[in-house]
Amino acid sequence: MIYKRIFPLILLSLIFFSSCGGARKAKMGTTAPEDAAVAAVVNQHYHNEVEFETLQGRLSLNYQTEERSQSVTVNFRMKKNDTIWMSGQLLGIPLAKVMITPNSVQFYEKITKTYFDGDFSLLSDLLGTPLDYEKVQNLLLGQTIYDLRDERYKLTESARGYQLEPERENFLKRLFLLDAGNFKALAQQLGQERENRSVTVTYPDYQKVQGQLFPLQIQINATEGAENTRIDMTFRNIEFNVPVSFPFSIPSGYEEISIE
Repeated sequence: MIYKRIFPLILLSLIFFSSCGGARKAKMGTTAPEDAAVAAVVNQHYHNEVEFETLQGRLSLNYQTEERSQSVTVNFRMKKNDTIWMSGQLLGIPLAKVMITPNSVQFYEKITKTYFDGDFSLLSDLLGTPLDYEKVQNLLLGQTIYDLRDERYKLTESARGYQLEPERENFLKRLFLLDAGNFKALAQQLGQERENRSVTVTYPDYQKVQGQLFPLQIQINATEGAENTRIDMTFRNIEFNVPVSFPFSIPSGYEEISIE
């Protein structure tokens, strides 16, 4: 991977395959699916999307590769469609901060005294695929990374739930599995065969927060060539619609990370 530090890797893994393939479209309900069964499943997925203005909570995060394993505790805050903020601690010692908005991506690490201050265009150029804030938010909330209303999908029913694959495949293979009962995401698989790159996001369990379903656990497995990265997140003490702030200031004297 490009920069072997835990928070940059977490951030890059979260947005690694979050491509949108074009401008964001106005959402006027399900328009792409022509099949009634597909349309019904897609509509239920968005009908059950968690609604809030702000949230705060904590998450336990374990990051693992063949070379190393690291666990951190993270304070997590969000203003929906606006800001994602994380502050990590290791054994009670402040470790790093991350702040993502639709127009910026920033993080810094206290131990290495390094920082990154850029935007999605820089990371898009780096990874060779367009990225945006909405896809990162969707992944964290148990929504499909791609908007299922933007194109037509094939539906397969199984004991686990509803499996959706695009009718037309492109360079990026996609598969989404939705729970048969609550229509939340159970798994998302994205892959680029030519680049030998893939990611699988699974949601082993959800929790009820103020009557709504929010992920309890998220597992991310990203593979590029022979390298494999696994990230396990467990969310706790999630609260909706509480006052939140997003303190973030890159300390003076820190060295900017150069990503090439």
